[in-house]
Amino acid sequence: QQNEPDVGVLVISARKGEFETGFERGGQTREHALLAKTLGVRLLVVAINKMDDPTVDWSKERYDDIIEKLAPFLKSCGYNMKKDVIYMPMSALKGVNVITKVDASVCPWYQGPDDKSFVDILDSQPAMDRKPDAPLRLPIIDKYRDMGTCVEGKIEQGTMVEGGKYLLMPNRIKVTVDSLSLDDLEVPTAFGGENVKVKLREVTEDDIKPGFVLSDINNPAPVVRKFEAQVIVVELLEHKSIFSAGYTAVLHCHAIAEECAIVELTSEIDKKTGKRSKKKPMFVKSGGVVTCIIEVEQNICVETFDVCPQLGRFTLRDEGKTIGIGKILRLATLKDDETSKKSAD
Repeated sequence: QQNEPDVGVLVISARKGEFETGFERGGQTREHALLAKTLGVRLLVVAINKMDDPTVDWSKERYDDIIEKLAPFLKSCGYNMKKDVIYMPMSALKGVNVITKVDASVCPWYQGPDDKSFVDILDSQPAMDRKPDAPLRLPIIDKYRDMGTCVEGKIEQGTMVEGGKYLLMPNRIKVTVDSLSLDDLEVPTAFGGENVKVKLREVTEDDIKPGFVLSDINNPAPVVRKFEAQVIVVELLEHKSIFSAGYTAVLHCHAIAEECAIVELTSEIDKKTGKRSKKKPMFVKSGGVVTCIIEVEQNICVETFDVCPQLGRFTLRDEGKTIGIGKILRLATLKDDETSKKSAD
């Protein structure tokens, strides 16, 4: 089950050779850091592990070297290095700097944020505003039969109540909540941020797919096939090294995985100033930032990033590799799409 987290932990091996393998082009360290940002991680704790290894022996030089190599990449993913990233050395195997702060006799050069250990840092994080009064958005991750039709997912915003009536989007099926459970414990109400199991009436298992969104009946999740997004082109495949109109990939957004195509690039964004170019670029290469129109084959439920970040951010994957991360700026609703087609005809 894909729980979308607020705090991410990136565990790096300090052992000679292991950090290098994870960080080189296509390595897992890069992939995980990127995905964490896209999934909405607002704080990244970089745990530099295995500091007790004989090849490291709590060396400040090795620790600093790893940070120096990681920092530019994390910055390019969109992390603010002062506010969003905390580095810490540790030995998880021996429990050093995990629950209690590392002793100065072991690691004299490390001060750490406010004398906190790894667990202290996690415990000190403020709770997020889960918008309890916003229209309900519950992307469905899983569905099954269990004395009725059941779905599972995380409430991204709003509040859900037992007996409440909701719309299952994009198919606009009216459903009633029979029961709500958190960790197999039945509850009358569930709030944003909670992973829930929901038993539904008036719908069969066959009518539901992962990526459908249980929504407020008066303000349902938008349904689109086309949208404008800002995309950071991270690392294109070697044999598909140009990102342009016609590029195809798989769009991953909350529980959706859909084939998509780039319709056009609408502007290039200057990474230093954040300004959009007046001229539409023909293409960009790895490292470029663009705004573009993306089209999917099936109707999907998404939001703009500023309305609901959890339904407005996505990754583009190609042959299993993340080639882009993005946020949705503008939706072309199906009505808009039909109107533009008619005017074109």
